[in-house]
Order: sequence, then C-alpha cells, then structure tokens
Amino acid sequence: MAGRHWADLGESTFVAGTWLLYGVHRFLGRWPFRLCLYPVVLAYWLGSPLARRSSLQYLRRLHAAEPGVFAHNPGWRESLRHFTCFAETLLDKMLAIGGRYRRDRVRFTGYAPMLAAAREGQGGIIVTAHMGCLELMQVAATWREGLRVSILVHTAHAQRFNQILDRINPDASVRLLQVTDFSPATAMMLADRVADGEFIAIAGDRVPVAGDRIARAPFLGHLAELPAGPYLMAAVLRCPVWLLSCQHEGEGYHARIEALAAKVTLARHDRQAGLDEQATRFAAWMAARLRESPYDWFNFYPFWEPSPHAKRPD
Repeated sequence: MAGRHWADLGESTFVAGTWLLYGVHRFLGRWPFRLCLYPVVLAYWLGSPLARRSSLQYLRRLHAAEPGVFAHNPGWRESLRHFTCFAETLLDKMLAIGGRYRRDRVRFTGYAPMLAAAREGQGGIIVTAHMGCLELMQVAATWREGLRVSILVHTAHAQRFNQILDRINPDASVRLLQVTDFSPATAMMLADRVADGEFIAIAGDRVPVAGDRIARAPFLGHLAELPAGPYLMAAVLRCPVWLLSCQHEGEGYHARIEALAAKVTLARHDRQAGLDEQATRFAAWMAARLRESPYDWFNFYPFWEPSPHAKRPD
C-alpha cells in the first residue's frame, strides 16, 4: 500500500447507515444505538485490513513511546475499541451540529486568551488534529460569546458530510471549508476571514491531497511528514497560532485551547528549519493529548508512510 494517499483510501461515512443509527439514537437513546452500532463496527473492522493494521501500528507505537498508557502491547481488542470510539464520535458530531449534544458534558479550558483576541477583532490560525469531536468544539464556539471558527479540510468527504448537516440543522452556521491545496486564491480567502476576526482551524496531522509543502517531525518515536501549510499561512498573515483539542473525558468531552505561537517567523535562508520546528512542537502536543485519551486519534491509514503528493524540501 506504499505510495497511496490517505484520501485515496476512502474514509467512508456510511451515509445511509449513519442516518439509521442517528434515528435509533434520537428515538431510543444511547444504549439501543450502541447495540446497533457494535455489529456494524465489527463488520467494518473485519472487512478493512488496511485500516485495522494502521490502527494497530498507531496503538503499538503509542505504547512504545508512552509507557503506561496501556497495560500491555495493544492487540485486536484495543484496535476494535479504537474503531468503536470513532463510530461513537461520529454520532456526537451529528448531535453537536443538530444542537442535541448536552452543553454540560463539555468542559472548557484555556479559551480566555482566544476570546480576548476575538473581542479585539484579532483572528488566527488554529492547528488541530483528527482527534475527538472537533465539530462539537466548533458548535461550542457559539456558546462562547460568538467566537467564529471554521474548519478547513482537504477532502471531498466534506461535501457529503455537509449534506448530512444540512438535513440535521439547515440553519446551522457550522460548515466545513473544502480545499485541495493552499493556492493563492485559497490564501486570499483565508486572509480575509482572519482579518475579519475569524479563526481558521486546520488539521496539522494530514498532508493535503494536492501537494502542500511538508514539514518533518518525530512523532511517537518515528519521523512523520506533516503539513507545513498552517505555519506558512500564519507567517504570511502575521497572526497567532493556537492549538485545539476536543477529546473524550468521562461521559463527555474536554475542549482545550493552547497557544502555539504569538507569531510565526521563518528565516529566509532556512525556512524549512522553522517549519520543522513548528511541526515538532505540534507533534509533541499531539502525543501529550493522546497519552491522556489514546483511542481518540482517527487516522486509519499508514500514517508514517511518505505521501506521494507532498512537496518535499529542496
């Protein structure tokens, strides 16, 4: 499977099945939903050998890099639990967008500095990862005095998911911004949003489909390719960079905002070193978050393999 990009593997959202399970939860509750969910997850787990191997690779590398997270080297039980966590999170995404997720189940920390910046009209770049329920955090932004956050994604699956969101809540302001690369037109669009006080959330753990420049950083004991786009964008826009996670905690979630950099400055003679430095700080943050909630990372593809579409440093 070397040389295949994560987007080519198909991150299926099972639109019909999703609607069925969402209806089960809406009319019968969480436990009947889970009873219907488990056979679906098991069938998908059995029928997706690449995703299963990728799950095990991640869990075992986390175990080796962060002793104490698991009691033993993860096996099929832990991998199946990983898939189940992803499926339950998909439901929470839909509940959040539909305004049906209980507010008292989300604990917020670290958001005050960002709110202060938003009140002054200062937007910024938020670097996040495919961890937990990011859509829940975006909806929660409306609870926090009108904080505006949009999620930038690099996959056509966003269009299908937006169709689901339209049916759940046609009036919701939540939308995913689908792009294929950081073209000049994309950069101008994002610059306008940031200048207007908006925060753009960009995943820092997947190289985009159409060849964004990469950075390299150690992650869980192995060198990984990460997108350089968020840091290039922040350097151009001269705006602050924040880190965002929204992971499982008990029966709910812990939404956490942390500052990565007040501004990103890249030396002309060695911009790559600056990009690698920012990516390394991001990777260390991501590892720390996963140490707390190990089943919350949802990259079910060979993450550590080089992307065939990435623009590598000269």
